[in-house]
Order: sequence, then structure tokens, then C-alpha cells
Amino acid sequence: YRKAVELAEANGWFLARQFETEANARIHENTTAREILADFAGERLDYWVTGYGTGGTVTGVGRVLRRERPETKIVLSEPANAQLLGSGHAQARNSDHSPAGSHPAFEPHPIQGWTPDFIPHVLQEAVDDGLYDELMPIAGADGIAWAQKLARREGILTGVSGGSTFAVAMKIAERAGPGTVILCMLPDTGERYMSTPLFETIPEDMTEEETALSRSTPGFQMAAE
Repeated sequence: YRKAVELAEANGWFLARQFETEANARIHENTTAREILADFAGERLDYWVTGYGTGGTVTGVGRVLRRERPETKIVLSEPANAQLLGSGHAQARNSDHSPAGSHPAFEPHPIQGWTPDFIPHVLQEAVDDGLYDELMPIAGADGIAWAQKLARREGILTGVSGGSTFAVAMKIAERAGPGTVILCMLPDTGERYMSTPLFETIPEDMTEEETALSRSTPGFQMAAE
């Protein structure tokens, strides 16, 4: 983030300012939220679960759900070892709403795409206006474990942030009554995390079973070779 600001100032480049611009939340208000409303029109929706990066998704969708589906509980999550919102410490900001420094509660965590080292200005609206009902921390190891389970059991290859969101949804499901409807966001795919802990338990070489499978079809054999 700081390097992007530095380069933009030094070279006169355009800086999107995704952590500060109002357009970030507005696009989710106009698109993501509308898709959710359309998919659940006339249907039950008890919980919506999401993490935050820039804060645009939870703020934009939160605006709409509060107005049009007030019965839906919004659950926001952040890393257990980097609970910026959970700490209760306000974020110091510059006059342009950019962070004046790292948040004191931040620690490095493995949930890439979630929780930078500051509370984004875009997210601040969700905090100030009460656009979520519950804040649930999740450990990075749990997010990795659920991302791997989703791949093995459901064929859904998501990243650590997707696995973390799903882990929170599962915690809600454990305490919820029968028939509860939970929507959680899985915003990316797993192939961009090949060099991260998400794949560290996957052997580099194929097993005999995998090799045999690759040779059973010409297309697979070519890809394997």
C-alpha cells in the first residue's frame, strides 16, 4: 500500500485509492447486494458472512441488507491474531482518510486478502453505522483447513480467505437451528496461492494412483508429462 502511494506521488500516476474511495462500497451496493437480493427473493436468508480487505463488500452490501432485508444477520470476520476491529482501538488517519500508520493490533497473518495493517476508511462506515451484527475472529490455520476440505469434499478450490469465511459459516451452522440459511462469500480461487501454506502439505510428485489416472486418458497423460 505504502509503495503504491510512493510510486504514484513520485511519477504522477493515478492511484485508485481503493481503501478510501466511496466508489468501492457503491459498486458492491449496486451489484453484489442486488445479486444477493435477486437470488434470495422470496426466500429465507438468516445470515450473511464475510471478511474484509478494503471494506467495500461489507459496507456496500450492508447498506442494502439493512434497508431491504433487516432480518438478515451480518457476520463480519477478521484474523484471530490481528483483531483490528475487535481491539476497540481507533485508526489514526491523515486528512485524506488514508491511514496515518499501522494499527497497534495488527500482526502478520496467513489470510491473504483480509485485514491490512490498518482499518480502511471504506470499512469505517460499517463500523460507525452498525452495518454488521457480530464480529467473529478466525484463526488462519482454520481457514487453511477449511479451504482444503472444500477442495477435497466439494471440488471448490478457494483461497485462504474463502476457507476462513467458510470456517466462520460452519461455526454459525453449529449453533443455528434446523433450516437456517447461511450465505458466505468465497471471493477468489486457490491457484494463486501455490507458494503459500495452503499447499504446503501437497506433495510435489504424484502418487502411484495419480500417475495411473493421468495415464488412463491421453489428455491427462500429456498434461502430466
